[in-house]
Amino acid sequence: MVLNFLLLFLTAMLAGSLVFIAPNFRDKYFKLVLVFAGSYLFSITILHILPELFHSGYEGGKMGLYILIGFLLQQLLEFLSSGIEHGHIHHHHGENKAGILTVMLGLFVHAFLEGTLLSHGSLIGADSEAFGHVHNSKTVLAGVILHKGPAAFALAAVLSSSMSKKWTLILLTLFALASPMGMFSSAYLFQSGLLEREGVGMLFGLVAGGFLHISTTIFFESSPHHKFNWNKLLVSFLAAGLAILSEYMF
Repeated sequence: MVLNFLLLFLTAMLAGSLVFIAPNFRDKYFKLVLVFAGSYLFSITILHILPELFHSGYEGGKMGLYILIGFLLQQLLEFLSSGIEHGHIHHHHGENKAGILTVMLGLFVHAFLEGTLLSHGSLIGADSEAFGHVHNSKTVLAGVILHKGPAAFALAAVLSSSMSKKWTLILLTLFALASPMGMFSSAYLFQSGLLEREGVGMLFGLVAGGFLHISTTIFFESSPHHKFNWNKLLVSFLAAGLAILSEYMF
């Protein structure tokens, strides 16, 4: 889990720092990176996360309910964050503190929740019957990292337009710590007996629903006028192919 912490934290910090060290990144590469991340995240949700959750043995359609609630919860979080987690970059010069607090709240809750999914390897280790069928958990880690990079860049771009570099880096650091905090918190709560098996399933279902919302939103918004774009199409197929290979071949 220490390695996961370092990868999550450094990815967010380095991606956010691109706003200062490579200001042309947004215009040249950001959209394609975002589409790649969205395609990979959608693919691992379909190939890895959903089969694992539905194989966990929940009855009465509860897992489907949790996923739906997670999908709707992500809509609420994006209302707070203005959609930064899927690449929306809105510059609001002179934005007030309340607006920045709202953005940070929405992003922090989202990142914290997605971090809980990364503890599932240790949860399975603590209760091997919890989720039965388990694929390579590194595919989920890669998906979160790919998603976290563009989100961190978008956040830094928004913050830097309305506050100093110092405060931008401070808030970026807080965002970078959110997913690791979620990962460690869920593992601790489960291993200490404070979070039961059904609670783990509900938590993971919420995250899966959020992933579905974010990834599909990226797809829809990458071509707002329904114009065909070979670059985006190829990037989407490349990301999906990589997800398939990493899930079934490695």
